[in-house]
Amino acid sequence: MNDLGWHGGAMGGSGSQRAPRAGVVDLGSNSVRLVVFEGRGRNPQAIFNEKAVLGLGRGLQQTGRLNDESVEAALTVLGRYHAVARAMQADPVEVLATAAVRDASNGPTFVAALQARMPGVPIRILAGEAEAELSAEGMLMGFPDADGILGDIGGGSLELVRLDAGRIARMASLPLGTIRLSDRAGGDVARARAIAEEELSRQKWLREGEGRDLYLVGGAFRALARMHIAQTAYPLAIVHHYVLRREEARDLAGVVVAASRRVLERMPGAPQKRLSDLPFAAVALRRMLRATGAARVVFSANGLREGWYARLLDPAERALDPLLAAARELAFRWGRDAGLPQALLAWTDPIFPGEDPRFRALREAACWVSDIGSHDHPEYRAEQVFLRILRQHGVGLDHHARAFLALTAALRYEAGPDNAFLSPTRVLLDVPTIRRAEALGAAQRLAYTLCGGTPVLLAKTRLAREDGRLVLMLAEGKGVFAGESVLRRVEALAASLGLEPEVRVTEPA
Repeated sequence: MNDLGWHGGAMGGSGSQRAPRAGVVDLGSNSVRLVVFEGRGRNPQAIFNEKAVLGLGRGLQQTGRLNDESVEAALTVLGRYHAVARAMQADPVEVLATAAVRDASNGPTFVAALQARMPGVPIRILAGEAEAELSAEGMLMGFPDADGILGDIGGGSLELVRLDAGRIARMASLPLGTIRLSDRAGGDVARARAIAEEELSRQKWLREGEGRDLYLVGGAFRALARMHIAQTAYPLAIVHHYVLRREEARDLAGVVVAASRRVLERMPGAPQKRLSDLPFAAVALRRMLRATGAARVVFSANGLREGWYARLLDPAERALDPLLAAARELAFRWGRDAGLPQALLAWTDPIFPGEDPRFRALREAACWVSDIGSHDHPEYRAEQVFLRILRQHGVGLDHHARAFLALTAALRYEAGPDNAFLSPTRVLLDVPTIRRAEALGAAQRLAYTLCGGTPVLLAKTRLAREDGRLVLMLAEGKGVFAGESVLRRVEALAASLGLEPEVRVTEPA
């Protein structure tokens, strides 16, 4: 079992040993951030995440040096980060310095001063392609089959990666970070467009993204996504896996490019600390859409830091399916019996014949999270479980999967279909998917009524589809029987599948 950063609990072991921690400092041209991860599981669990926007690379294009005022601030902030990482007993801890430090003439002097503030902490100055590779590895933690072009924007550079069904095929690092692009263009957005177009045109392989996805990483791109979420009243304030059609992304970028600073300040979701960066991030986005021909834009909250974390993992752990890993983590924390999810998956197999692999993976994940409300107050179980799943951390959970799993679990806990808290699912899921969730939720509700959450009793029952009928078979005298609640739930499940219900009592084996 992987180390999830906790011990004990209904399905865990005993003891109080703390999970290992690891800390990474992302020292960028615009901001510096410390993230401390706990555990070595497939889902990176950040238990500390602090950022300071310092503008270390502002003016670098003209002076060739790191910004003098920002250098002093950076040393102070990094001294704090060192103290935090030590206090949290993170090991290893490493600093990853990117474009500004690697390109500045006073970069080595700054690194020496930083090393004095953080004795014993490795400071790695990443080459452009190394930065691109780490960013891609981090993004692939959440999108293992990604196919298209990755663009990771920072203050100093834009890293580009061609992804071929989850494999890194090509990489490049361009001087198109938001600060550098602004400096190169003298703050003129029209000049920035020409500069970005010229730089991108040299990367002929970007056209391999035609009709595929454009994956966006980096704080300035995430800020654009948050603005779109706020402006459209989207029901889930999670940037990771947020998707825009090509036209939507192009329109969003166009609005930001054309807006004055005063207009930007008034836009819903606009981050005050990034207002000066937003037009240049939008320029980069529009030029990338043109250069790649991408059909969709997909935002990722994972990047460089998660790529660093990924290299700490055991290869077998890293190869796990992120959707199922996230579901299992919830089950191990909150469920009652580690043997039930797989038994429940097999038990529901007969009622979903011919399902495609994507739905089967969702059904398996739904079985893992089906009992995570067992410790909640009974009056609030359905709502608590729904929100816990919809909003949980999970790098491999796209918004469709979150909504499907949350809805299924809420229905398993007898949420009414008209409950107000279920409203996000009506936006995030289409009608056929909602119907599948209703059927699976009804099946799980029946299963738990029969077995009380134990695989031993579930094994005394079986479901089958026979000539337009849903048949529940019970082994007589084995602790399960067709009481009123069982009959009612068999009828409900049969109705959701368009079948007639039947209960058949069999002789004990």
